[in-house]
Amino acid sequence: MAAALRCALCSCLLLCVSGIVPKPQNARIISVNLRSTLQWDAPRFHKGNISYTVRSKSINFPGDTYENVSTNLRLTECDVSSLSAYGDYVLQVRAESEDNHSDWATVRFKPMDDTVIGPPDVQVKSESGSLHVDFTGPFAEHEHDKWPLKQYYGSWNYRILYWKKGSNTEVTHIDTKHNSEILSQLEPWTIYCIQVQAVIPEWNKTGELSRELCEQTTHNGVTPVWIIVTVLIGSMLVVVISVPVCFFSFLYLYRLTKHVFCPSYIFPQHLKEFLSKPPSGAQFFSPLPQEEHLFYDKLTVISEESKNNSDETGDEAGKTTEHLQDSEQEDSDSRIVPASEKA
Repeated sequence: MAAALRCALCSCLLLCVSGIVPKPQNARIISVNLRSTLQWDAPRFHKGNISYTVRSKSINFPGDTYENVSTNLRLTECDVSSLSAYGDYVLQVRAESEDNHSDWATVRFKPMDDTVIGPPDVQVKSESGSLHVDFTGPFAEHEHDKWPLKQYYGSWNYRILYWKKGSNTEVTHIDTKHNSEILSQLEPWTIYCIQVQAVIPEWNKTGELSRELCEQTTHNGVTPVWIIVTVLIGSMLVVVISVPVCFFSFLYLYRLTKHVFCPSYIFPQHLKEFLSKPPSGAQFFSPLPQEEHLFYDKLTVISEESKNNSDETGDEAGKTTEHLQDSEQEDSDSRIVPASEKA
């Protein structure tokens, strides 16, 4: 082991002394949702400024030659997302210093196989004892464009994993081809945690899990019998009370309206005529008729008792009159003196 280390150290020293640039180390592809980057480690034991060149060649077409992807790089990474997602490539990178350059470090890259499927965006809503889970993505971003990865792979499923929070129960999972799912048959007033990931069976790929979301369920939506009976009885009482009240209220309003706009009495004709004519002067009422034009008979009404009293009074008055007449006759006779006596 020590001898191998000494040989490697001597080789590096010789390379540095002779001026040969060592090639980059640990070349690798980092690809998430088809956003791909070639990375490498800078070579050691070299003096001076170093730049890098990256090139690629398609394996699908054997006659193709290498094409430069980027040159004169100062960073130890290169964006290779511009390569077709359906291709199969050989990528190479080398270090350069002035007129010297290193050997090529080679890595193979197949975007559809090598890229990592990221987690989808998930939203959870609790409603009526169930959990409504909505999820979208992930998306492949190229410059200003954004495309769902589902369009690249064709077959696509979402796997929903959920479990009770704080319990050792088994994790339950559901696969669906849609972008939403309703988790039913859950215990009411219980907190469930949910994670979602993409699954591509034809490519034997499984995406990363989304962040853990926990939500509490509500009532399971089944209404108790006592609430149904209470609401039914209350509704019947309201109907029984409101119908008579509405009926009598309507009847009262009908009678009141009829009395105001259609009264039962008849307005006198002479008042109608009087009110229909405009006033001709300051006098609003016609003058009283002259007395000579009035013809009337006097009528006296007496009761039977009054009649009897009046008859008795009449008889007494008659008798008194006769007595007075007799007295007056006697006086007149006494006052007449015979002529023979006067002589």
